[in-house]
Amino acid sequence: MSYTIIIPARYASTRLPGKALLDIAGKTMIQRVFEQATQCKANRVVIATDDQRIVDTVQAFGGEVCLTASTHESGTERLAEVVDKLSLDDNEIIVNIQGDEPLIPPCIVDQVAELLENDLEVPMATLAGDFISFGQIQDPNVVKVVCDHYGRALYFSRAPIPYSRNGEWPRDAFLKHIGIYSYRAGFIHKYISMQPSPIEQYEKLEQLRVLWYGYKINVAKALADPGYGVDTQEDIEKVREIIKQGL
Repeated sequence: MSYTIIIPARYASTRLPGKALLDIAGKTMIQRVFEQATQCKANRVVIATDDQRIVDTVQAFGGEVCLTASTHESGTERLAEVVDKLSLDDNEIIVNIQGDEPLIPPCIVDQVAELLENDLEVPMATLAGDFISFGQIQDPNVVKVVCDHYGRALYFSRAPIPYSRNGEWPRDAFLKHIGIYSYRAGFIHKYISMQPSPIEQYEKLEQLRVLWYGYKINVAKALADPGYGVDTQEDIEKVREIIKQGL
């Protein structure tokens, strides 16, 4: 399998400024993410950033980096610029790993790429997992996804879906969306040319734009837990402890 991993990494962060360059057990977070990515089956791993400090850091540890514009309004726009700069073929599979996922298991990165390799009719794929509590199902910060019989997304929502009319809420009836995506490179340009959809704006979920315009998204249950993403100081302390303990 041949595919390209692109890791968007901004310096600015509302809750944790400069988090891409924060130290985690002797290495920056962006290096930790890069090293996880290089364990995948991808033929290329590229970090995309709008900040020279991150460029310098990545070059220092020997990674490939692409300096992008600072005016992008979404990570998908940044991906599109990288696809252009690297002259990637429209059929190339691109996996987007966030620059704040230092514990991401390589097996799920390969898995989301394979979901496109094995289905030429679908331009985009993502993963899902089980809920661990009823509270998570009710939490609007945790995105839910409902799929059809063929494993294609019907809808993503911050609300508990499917709604339980009889008042029963079995956890195994719900799927938690895991925010890792694969795309065909040509579809990334198609996506950013589409006008934002009403449902996307209501839910604040960009992937709903794809469904609104009639495209399919493949979904599979992740082969492994995606690990901690880093959004807060508490998150990074957890990750530091996990790596320190070798877990």
